[in-house]
Amino acid sequence: MFEFSKPIAIGSDHAGYDYKVALVKWLTEKGYTVADKGVDENKSVDYPDYAHPVADSVEKGEVAFGILLCGSANGVCITANKHQGIRAGLSFETEVARLIRQHNDANVICIPARFVSLEIAKEMIEIFIATPFEGGRHQTRVNKIACV
Repeated sequence: MFEFSKPIAIGSDHAGYDYKVALVKWLTEKGYTVADKGVDENKSVDYPDYAHPVADSVEKGEVAFGILLCGSANGVCITANKHQGIRAGLSFETEVARLIRQHNDANVICIPARFVSLEIAKEMIEIFIATPFEGGRHQTRVNKIACV
């Protein structure tokens, strides 16, 4: 499970900006500390500029886990997964949020802001937080992910 003495990292590009702002507020109201890695305004940006800082902070153990948002969530997910210590999963429905934690031990959830409602995004984050990694046969598979 996640270590909530540490903040939750969140980042987005312009397509995820409105959701990011709403999620930072929502998470803070729920009592979590949030490390907002940007974007800080709703204008066109390059998603890697915000995905890398979230992934870095997760990889270094500075935060409990990461949340990334962009239009399809593919760009931020691909970018985050370039980091050896990251297992970013693209989640577009609640069951996927559960499975990326349960089976893949994901430490970053990537949400497609153009394809899910804000309420579904919140539900997915709640499930992601509450779902433990199952281990067992899944641990064997997770151990085979890294290229080094």
